Amino acid sequence: MQNNDQSVRDKASVNADGTPLARLPHGVTFRESPLHIDERGSVRELFDPRWQWHDEPLVFVYCFTLRPGYVKGWGLHKIHEDRYFVLRGEMEVVMYDERPDSPTRGEVSSVVLSEFNGRLMNIPAGVWHANRNLGLADVVVINFPTIQYDHANPDKYRLPIDTDRIPYKFSSGRGF
Repeated sequence: MQNNDQSVRDKASVNADGTPLARLPHGVTFRESPLHIDERGSVRELFDPRWQWHDEPLVFVYCFTLRPGYVKGWGLHKIHEDRYFVLRGEMEVVMYDERPDSPTRGEVSSVVLSEFNGRLMNIPAGVWHANRNLGLADVVVINFPTIQYDHANPDKYRLPIDTDRIPYKFSSGRGF
């Protein structure tokens, strides 16, 4: 069949077993989160050092929300890693690796985190990241960063979401 319109065929995003084909910034890892369900309800395990998923200990935990139609980012940490878990909603995490010695330097990638696929995700220090709510309700995210928040000297650096420094443009969304 000849293609006389201007349509473009989709590129494959997963292989036959469902594994994503996209390359993520070097050092990004995931840990599935066990969910236990019975007639009374459910219990979701969020973090257990016995999993040996991450070398850094659990030292600080906080929760943030992201309203529908908004993007939080671009943000970067020079010292610590973020470790996200989405409790409610669906959120896209877009990352740009600017680390000088990284094998994924200069690459942009994205991951969708969702309450429907409970897993922890770490974002290494030195990786710019922005979070976009994909749904119609607030996203609720728990973060287990690798250091405590220093109110006097935050390890947080920001760029506007429409910066030319990162080769990615959000098609929709408001934020900072």
